[in-house]
Amino acid sequence: MVLAAGVSLMLGRYPIEPAQALAMLASQVPGVTLEPTWTSQQATLFFNVRLPRIMLALMVGCCLATAGAAFQGTFQNPLVSPDILGASQGAAFGAAIAILAGQAAFGVSVSAFGFSILTVMLVLLVSSRAKGNRILVTVLAGTMISSLFSAGVSFTKLVADPTDDLPAITYWLMGSLTGAKMSDIAIAAIPMAVGMAVLFALRWRINILTMGDDEASTMGIDARRLRLFIILAATMATASSVAISGMIGWVGLVVPHLCRMMVGSDYRRLIPASMLFGASFLLVVDNIARLTATSEIPIGILTAFVGAPFFLYLITRKKKV
Repeated sequence: MVLAAGVSLMLGRYPIEPAQALAMLASQVPGVTLEPTWTSQQATLFFNVRLPRIMLALMVGCCLATAGAAFQGTFQNPLVSPDILGASQGAAFGAAIAILAGQAAFGVSVSAFGFSILTVMLVLLVSSRAKGNRILVTVLAGTMISSLFSAGVSFTKLVADPTDDLPAITYWLMGSLTGAKMSDIAIAAIPMAVGMAVLFALRWRINILTMGDDEASTMGIDARRLRLFIILAATMATASSVAISGMIGWVGLVVPHLCRMMVGSDYRRLIPASMLFGASFLLVVDNIARLTATSEIPIGILTAFVGAPFFLYLITRKKKV
């Protein structure tokens, strides 16, 4: 991850030499005074454009991959992704409503975050009132409510101004890290850090959830309460990520499986591995998105190109077992 971040700082249409990048970073350390070997334009590009974007890619990749791993263990299903409870579709609807209302980027992010949390709360409310297998009911409620908000997004696209609002909604739905600002990152970092801290602290307990509720009860663990804590923490991380970057799919599905191949299924190792590998993965994909073509490719498209073939691989691999 550190290597990927260091290389990313120097890559771009306006390359920065390694010595210049290190000197500019060192110049921000209190008490360090260096003779500038870089231009003011390079400093502006480095601190206002490239560094915030790299930080955002690392944070979003870390959150999505970790949330995906946590949901897969919580629901005992290896094909679950962070949007299983409708967090992404709720965020998409909130963003679309804010764009129609003429809100700026910050207002769009706040609306997306709020609707994402609201969607998951609605799913948990419905599942608590339904009868039957708790895990199955929760997943079904998430699917139904996600479809409801997806229909809401389609309606907003139908009534949106085709020359202004509609392109903005469509571009947001494809996901992008363009225009990352330190002020926005600082705000999003708070719920991201809270969600990641809870998942990291409870990572060994996720192992117990994978055994089933009855086994957890024999160990003195309240499976329902633990599952609720993990869902809320993973939702907070997912909602804050989607709110600031748009819809970026497949990261929460692909990365945990890749990490399982490397470190196994023990969540004491899988959660930290997902954090690091998810951050590295999304940063590498973002570098490809901004450097491959003349005009930047939305990162959500590239993650789908990687994720869909891997999903097919998982299906065929399971059939062989």
